[in-house]
Amino acid sequence: MERTNSGIAILGIGTALPAYRLDQGDTGRRLVDALADRPDEARWARRIFKQCGVERRYTCEPNLLAEAADCRYFPLASGESAPTTAERMAKYKQEAVPLGLRAARQALAEAGGDAGAVTHLMTVSCTGQFLPGMDAALVRELGLAPDVTRIPLTFIGCAAGLKAICLAKQLASGFRDALVLIVCVELCTLHIQPAGDRDSLFGASFFGDGASACVVGAAGDRQRPVFRLGDARSVLLEGGAGEMVWEVGNYGFDLYLSPAIPRLIGESIPAEIERLCGGEKPELWAIHPGGKGIIETLQSHYGLTDGQVAPSLGVLREIGNVSSATILFVLSAMREKLAADGSAGASGIALAFGPGLTAEMIKLDYVPSAPKRERLADGAYA
Repeated sequence: MERTNSGIAILGIGTALPAYRLDQGDTGRRLVDALADRPDEARWARRIFKQCGVERRYTCEPNLLAEAADCRYFPLASGESAPTTAERMAKYKQEAVPLGLRAARQALAEAGGDAGAVTHLMTVSCTGQFLPGMDAALVRELGLAPDVTRIPLTFIGCAAGLKAICLAKQLASGFRDALVLIVCVELCTLHIQPAGDRDSLFGASFFGDGASACVVGAAGDRQRPVFRLGDARSVLLEGGAGEMVWEVGNYGFDLYLSPAIPRLIGESIPAEIERLCGGEKPELWAIHPGGKGIIETLQSHYGLTDGQVAPSLGVLREIGNVSSATILFVLSAMREKLAADGSAGASGIALAFGPGLTAEMIKLDYVPSAPKRERLADGAYA
């Protein structure tokens, strides 16, 4: 695949997970206990928890580790005891900023940049809202300039993290000395529903909590590996408006994910990748793990090796789907694998999908760290 000619790159990546870990087997067992008087739903829950490709996830809510009778989020909870949307939003406000700060500080440290040099701050989330928002809190806590351009991207769904990266590339290409900090925070488990219907159980089976961040700017000579960013494409796919729905309810946000999503992506995405990449087949595939079926569909269509989809499946296995934050976990895992393999450089594509159905994609190059140059006696570099 032809290398991009862009000088704009992801200069640093940071990730953060909350303290509480949900073991998939244990969580499934407790949920099945909560459905003891509904055997059909219990059997379906047992199956989906085993088959969704997740082994562990993380949550900011310790009550989700409680046994079935004591968990306010499980189907045993009555309308009086289940957390209301207001309670869930209060928990989101409490937990979102500290998690985002951890990821942002790591990304800034990797990029080697002064927080005061950040010109644009993008905050991304679809699992909670409050005002003044996370963007204002991050400006204060990180020591960003008070006049930094703040761009909140809210309620866009799983594709929003990659959308932010694509927008950051445009900004950095159009504004001299632009340095864009992106912070994605998603607390998906706060929206587990006290219901036993299949839609609710499916959503409860593989979403997790976490935060990720990155810094986008001019590549220059870097001592760390970077992903150089190329052409991007955003498209609203035909026939997908009702296949991924996320609405505000009385007990958090109600999610519907159609089982037809992998098939629709398999039917529509190849033409969009062709428009972006031409006839060239990407080597690198950073696929947002919106579900195991999405990854398997693209792997089958393009004949991808297990190694090519390993970063996406590994992230799904270890932390689940963390909505908009997930794509940076995938890119971090891919970068680590490429560095461990001693890659001299590779080209590929990142893809993410969200409500609409929306597809976001961008070409990228993995560029290994530049060798350190020796300073000569006259002050020049060799």
